[in-house]
Amino acid sequence: MAMLTRFEPFRDLARLQDEMGRMFGDDRLFRAGESVGWTPACDIYEDEEAVALRFELAGVDPKDVEVRFENGVLTLRGERKLEHEEKRENYHRVELGYGTFTRSFTLPSTVDAEHIRAEARNGVLAVTLPKRAEAKPRAIQVKIT
Repeated sequence: MAMLTRFEPFRDLARLQDEMGRMFGDDRLFRAGESVGWTPACDIYEDEEAVALRFELAGVDPKDVEVRFENGVLTLRGERKLEHEEKRENYHRVELGYGTFTRSFTLPSTVDAEHIRAEARNGVLAVTLPKRAEAKPRAIQVKIT
């Protein structure tokens, strides 16, 4: 029976770094089997009023997150830090992603940049990008004569 394995493109690089570290007695930033970087999951929703993005940022301090909107591109940057880094040798397994992340999204020109809101609650960052009034659909009543 074939076993499915999660594809981790940096696994071989981490293994090489592990071997080099052993050879030179170096204390490495990460060990084989640990996640190398990560990308927070994102949901995107749009209605007549706004475009809404929700990012899963469990374990990320909101002060370590930057949300930027420039030239029609929303960019989220931040970092999830490993707690108790000095005791890494006591970890048996590290599967959560740690380190810096960046996500960018090109948004429609209908976004009202002056009224963008971001709110962090329960490990989820909600970014609301309201649409400009002229971009919202409106019903036009046709008079019948």
